[in-house]
Amino acid sequence: MNYFITYNGQTVGPMSKQQIFAYPVTPNTPVCTEENQAWQPLYSFPDLMELLSDTNAVRNAAEVNTTGKDKILCGVFAILFGGLGIQYFYIGKISAGLITILLSLVTCGLWSIVTFIQGVVMLTMTQSQFEQKYVLNPTTLPVF
Repeated sequence: MNYFITYNGQTVGPMSKQQIFAYPVTPNTPVCTEENQAWQPLYSFPDLMELLSDTNAVRNAAEVNTTGKDKILCGVFAILFGGLGIQYFYIGKISAGLITILLSLVTCGLWSIVTFIQGVVMLTMTQSQFEQKYVLNPTTLPVF
């Protein structure tokens, strides 16, 4: 069964019940299914509440990739090619990639130090933290 949730005012999904817990959900988070389009609080789904109370499921959900963007690949891009903004092009933030190229030119390449640090930070995050900070974040240029 595929689920949809409301996160930051936007509908996210479809996703499996394990993928839901990559987001900061509570028992009151609005949820609907493909079969039943009516929005209901998460607590009205017994199978989801069971997973919410299961600390192992919540801990493992931090590594569920919901966007298809891999934090390791993005972190390596930031470390090796950060001055060219490749990490931003990879996650679909074209404006941020172009700004990064401009900053690299203006700072004579010193911006690459910032992107190197950014790559290390990306590699130390969980997949869920990475997606929330860089991929799902509406900010034009998420740095740290």
